[in-house]
Amino acid sequence: MPEALSDLFSDTHLIALLGLFGGVLLGLTARLGRFCTLGAIEDLLYGGSSLRMRMWGMAIGMAILGSFGLIALGWFDPVQSQYLAIRWMPLASITGGLLFGYGMALSGMCGYGAIARLGGGDLRSFVIVLVMGVSTFVALSGPLAPFRNLIFFQDPITDDLPAGIAHHLADQLGLAITPIGFAIGGAILLFSILGREVREAPAAIGWAALVAIAIVSGWAGSSYIARTGFDAVPVVSHSFSAPLGETIMWTMTGSLRPISFAVGSVSGVWLGAFIGSLIKGHFRWEACDDPRELRRQIIGAAIMGTGAVLAMGCTIGQGLSAFSLLSLSAPVTFLSIFAGAALGLRQLITGFRRAA
Repeated sequence: MPEALSDLFSDTHLIALLGLFGGVLLGLTARLGRFCTLGAIEDLLYGGSSLRMRMWGMAIGMAILGSFGLIALGWFDPVQSQYLAIRWMPLASITGGLLFGYGMALSGMCGYGAIARLGGGDLRSFVIVLVMGVSTFVALSGPLAPFRNLIFFQDPITDDLPAGIAHHLADQLGLAITPIGFAIGGAILLFSILGREVREAPAAIGWAALVAIAIVSGWAGSSYIARTGFDAVPVVSHSFSAPLGETIMWTMTGSLRPISFAVGSVSGVWLGAFIGSLIKGHFRWEACDDPRELRRQIIGAAIMGTGAVLAMGCTIGQGLSAFSLLSLSAPVTFLSIFAGAALGLRQLITGFRRAA
């Protein structure tokens, strides 16, 4: 860490700036590159296009390669992340993922998407951000926490292999984890990038790379600050479930609690999306004029918050940050989110009634 920066900022301020940096990249990508999980799923199932889903795959592949590059260089220990340090519970990943995906479809956006839309002036997304942030903390540490702990207790790993795909394969094959990570990341990237749609829209590769940079910079920067700083800071990257609630809490009690990576990340997405909307000329104030639509979005946001706590992450937290470390939970949670979103989209678009 340069001495000038350490003299000007505390470790907590530095890690918040790190979150801000990556958040801005994610916000710009959402507004300018149309990077969106629900949009990718909807395009694939109903729009006849796999481009945005391929963009997501490219971002995952690049993030895996970048993260395992850090591990190979000795700059980052993935076991410091909660995604590998907590014993994996398949039922929690499936249940939480299904709930999150279904709630995302009802809301029309995930937490990350809601922040990005808020940056473009959509006040409906402000309600989703608030409801999702509060519902996350209700399940995480509020009235529902005892019930969640009773069914899905998050047990730290102390005497077993980290909860990572590469770690388990390495143990079985007698190899190092880094070549396994490079092989899986390279395969995902190659599969996603080879296709006519990507050749016709090569800018998608650049937007996916920006997303990967945001994720990898989170691991690299937070690991460095935790290793060299004096304050106790977590080793984290981006997620937009619990961080929404944390940002709300910090906004109300900032003089009593230190700023964090989460606050910087959420603020960065909003700022990046705001800048992106100005660049595109898309910024405009929007409100919900249909009470039924708003009710559906509020219910969806509440379901999303609960699902994210069970699954230990959202589309970004599990779908990118955890996936970049090849957490055991990541692919299962991501597929469950896809299935839940597909169910919700079918309900909204075609309904469940059989054709006559």
